[in-house]
Amino acid sequence: MRIALPDEAATIALAQRLAPMLREGGVVYLQGELGAGKTTFARALLRSLGVGERVKSPTYSLLERYSVAGREAFHLDLYRIAGAGELEWLGLDEIGPDAIALIEWPERGEGALPMPDLLVTLEHAESGRVCRLKARSPRGAEWLAEVETGTPPLGADS
Repeated sequence: MRIALPDEAATIALAQRLAPMLREGGVVYLQGELGAGKTTFARALLRSLGVGERVKSPTYSLLERYSVAGREAFHLDLYRIAGAGELEWLGLDEIGPDAIALIEWPERGEGALPMPDLLVTLEHAESGRVCRLKARSPRGAEWLAEVETGTPPLGADS
């Protein structure tokens, strides 16, 4: 599924649309170049899930943890990681099936990360951004079906 995101508000709206679907847990990989909107997307999704504290970018800490309705939410930014071996000390084994995990730059942790339910790829476009959503699990396929049929319609041109 491809969705046009003409501005930051559209990126936030998409994250808000997906947020309720992750209430029972799930893993989302956030891919895209620097400045494509990955952290904006993650921050909006976490706030929509009820994170009341400041949602910080984990660029330097690598991992930020939050509590969301009694479940743990993990926000990882692996930009500064050279390879999956550097992730051993992060405690990724704590990301269980009912946890929420938003992982920026997942390709840098390949082999050490939980499998994604959904790939969110954000790209620069002439007018704003373009988002590509791709399901990687049955749960992710359910989420995409909900996004497609949700109201109001998004700028999808799947």
